[in-house]
Amino acid sequence: MSWIDQSLPFAPLDFVGIALLIGAWLWIGWRIENPPPEKPSVGMIMDGYRRDWMKEMVTRQPRMFDAQVVGTMRQGSTFFASTTMIAIGGGLALLGNTERLAGLAQDLALGTAPALVWEVKILIILLFLANAFLKYVWAHRLFGYCAVLMAAVPNDPDDPTAYPRAGQAAEICVTAARAFNRGLRATYFALAAVAWILGPVALIAGTVATLAMLYRREFASHSRTVLLNTGS
Repeated sequence: MSWIDQSLPFAPLDFVGIALLIGAWLWIGWRIENPPPEKPSVGMIMDGYRRDWMKEMVTRQPRMFDAQVVGTMRQGSTFFASTTMIAIGGGLALLGNTERLAGLAQDLALGTAPALVWEVKILIILLFLANAFLKYVWAHRLFGYCAVLMAAVPNDPDDPTAYPRAGQAAEICVTAARAFNRGLRATYFALAAVAWILGPVALIAGTVATLAMLYRREFASHSRTVLLNTGS
């Protein structure tokens, strides 16, 4: 059976929806990490605050507060990695029992479809979740690197290695935060992909809603206004 024959159960609108889903995921990630200079995203603004944080850490004694903040970020990445792993396990279990999902769809008057259709829909969700899991795990490891670098910053601010090492810790922290945010975006679009179970129109609507939510949070939210307000 050729790939053309296998794609017959899918309508043209299904292909439009999945192309929109992947395109929206890639575009919003690129836009957030590469915003125009006159309109920075929340992620880029927070990167500046992280760099300022590490500079302040050099002269802060003791540094218990800084250690607690890094610990909290590691706990957050651990929580999301664990949750995503559970979701992946549930998806794999459902992948081997698509008949029950097909029966549920028939009960909801969503029509009937071959098992291949449901398997592909679940597989798309699992791919997004797997991407998110890998990002969360990498973020967790990078936050660990950041903690080690912070511990290596000399207590004496006059030490010539103090601020360079603080700068290294800041860049690792920025990289970790970006990995974590990429994991969050993949999780959001995995939830949007769940709407495909209801049909291609629901997938398109879910994708547009997710894209609009992410854009508003990064470029038009109240929190962004607060972060930009330096108090001057």
